[in-house]
Amino acid sequence: MKNTILEYFLKYVKIDTMSMEDQNKVPSTDKQFNLAKVLVKDLEELGLEDIKLTEHCFVTAVLKSNCNSNLHIGFVAHMDTIPGFSGTNVNPQIVNNYDGKVIKLKGIELNPKQFPFLNDLVGKTLITTDGTTVLGADDKAGVADIMAMLNYYVNNPNQPHVNIHVAFTPDEEIGGGIDYMDVKGFGCDFAYTVDGLHYDEIEYENFNASSALVEVSGLDIHPGSAKGQMKNAARIAMEFDSLLPEFERPEYTDGYEGFNHLCEISGEVGSAKLVYILRNHDKNKLLKQQNDFMNTEAFLNNKYGKGTVKVTIKHSYSNMRELIEKDDRCVKRAEVAMRSLGIEPVSNPIRGGTDGAKLTLMGLNTPNIGTGGYNCHGPYEMACLEEMELVVKTLIEIAKEQ
Repeated sequence: MKNTILEYFLKYVKIDTMSMEDQNKVPSTDKQFNLAKVLVKDLEELGLEDIKLTEHCFVTAVLKSNCNSNLHIGFVAHMDTIPGFSGTNVNPQIVNNYDGKVIKLKGIELNPKQFPFLNDLVGKTLITTDGTTVLGADDKAGVADIMAMLNYYVNNPNQPHVNIHVAFTPDEEIGGGIDYMDVKGFGCDFAYTVDGLHYDEIEYENFNASSALVEVSGLDIHPGSAKGQMKNAARIAMEFDSLLPEFERPEYTDGYEGFNHLCEISGEVGSAKLVYILRNHDKNKLLKQQNDFMNTEAFLNNKYGKGTVKVTIKHSYSNMRELIEKDDRCVKRAEVAMRSLGIEPVSNPIRGGTDGAKLTLMGLNTPNIGTGGYNCHGPYEMACLEEMELVVKTLIEIAKEQ
């Protein structure tokens, strides 16, 4: 099985699929179709049915049950890699029987002192970057895990399984791509995104999320005659940020603690702008954070004049936990699958969003499972082959007719 996983993984990570912000189209980059077409071919070679490649770069297929099961389970992974760090000419390095020492790459190193998890991977097979690109384990490790699971069932036809639906999707890294998925047409009772990190993860709660745009209108007067007249928008913008709760910033929070994150600030005397993301697992606490923004707007407008500050808050996504707890078959099934392999499942709150959260809100309960990847979104990214194998075995157990 390891060879199958590795073969798929090395093939997929070498295909550049970097998505790109602000493109106003899905997929945001046409090169995502390059991997999509390879996956279509691989699915055809496995003999899957209903293979489709849509205009928005969704690849879907079905491996029908071999035991007349009425259960339909989906497995989803995204094809794109992050914008902002190169995914071109990925040159994966294989470290066999890792010895626990520093792994030297081009210009960087994987050091157990910086990355203590390496101490738990001694003796394992690691796949790293060469130090100049992302690896693409996020989420091509998930893609390879799903393909290896399909390969197992195709080559072991006597192993009973439910109806297995797969979807490989675009633009997860920039958000919005999953909005174009035909959930009804996918036809599943529930699904899993294979897009986490550790092999023992089953994640089913994420942030409630909003964005906030703060626009400040100043009055630009020559500084030599500004007394009593100038309103310096840039300084008012700084004041706005200083009035928000200091310890509700990302650098002070973890676990279930929410935050207000200042992503961007720009401006001059005449006008200024701040862009925030607001996050909290508790929707009532998120509402309190939103109220802090509106109260700060009111305070500064009272201080500097009506219309000086304008706050626009928009909803981004919601916590999927509420919906999944109403029908938790997906979580229970994954937990049983892991425990049958001697894996104790871990459920931590996701400090971010997932395609699974959106799919859940679109009517398809979709928790998140790990991939065997580490250090995503940069040149330190890597994967552990043995942990990928455990993920594949988990997927096999989930899809097994029980």
